[in-house]
Amino acid sequence: MIHTLHIETKQRDEIIDITPKVSDLLRQEPLEDGLAIVYCPHTTAGIAVNENADPDVKKDILMRLNEVYPWEHPKYEHAEGNSAAHLKAITVGSSQTLLVAGGRLVLGRWQGIYFCEFDGPRRRQCLVRFIKG
Repeated sequence: MIHTLHIETKQRDEIIDITPKVSDLLRQEPLEDGLAIVYCPHTTAGIAVNENADPDVKKDILMRLNEVYPWEHPKYEHAEGNSAAHLKAITVGSSQTLLVAGGRLVLGRWQGIYFCEFDGPRRRQCLVRFIKG
């Protein structure tokens, strides 16, 4: 079964911790051991696993991505004007595969799963699939 998370973003660039939502979905599954695939079906957003203890890490990530991929650039040619969002999304990636053991997500002590918005605010979806292993 593929689960759908509905996410409302509020800013152009935003990193949202979806770890609790993915964990809630896992509790609904009869899965002790296997995989969790978290996928973003959008070309201007992505999925990342990174530190979730210090909120400044999210700010630093967005700051650096904005430095590398500024919103305005004289050589961008994409007609929609959101080339920076596409570049950020391809850098972050569209999915993450995580281990499940003992009915829980296997994450490092400081890790969390993030939905990364780069062209908001928008209504987004995130798809989650659990596979018995």
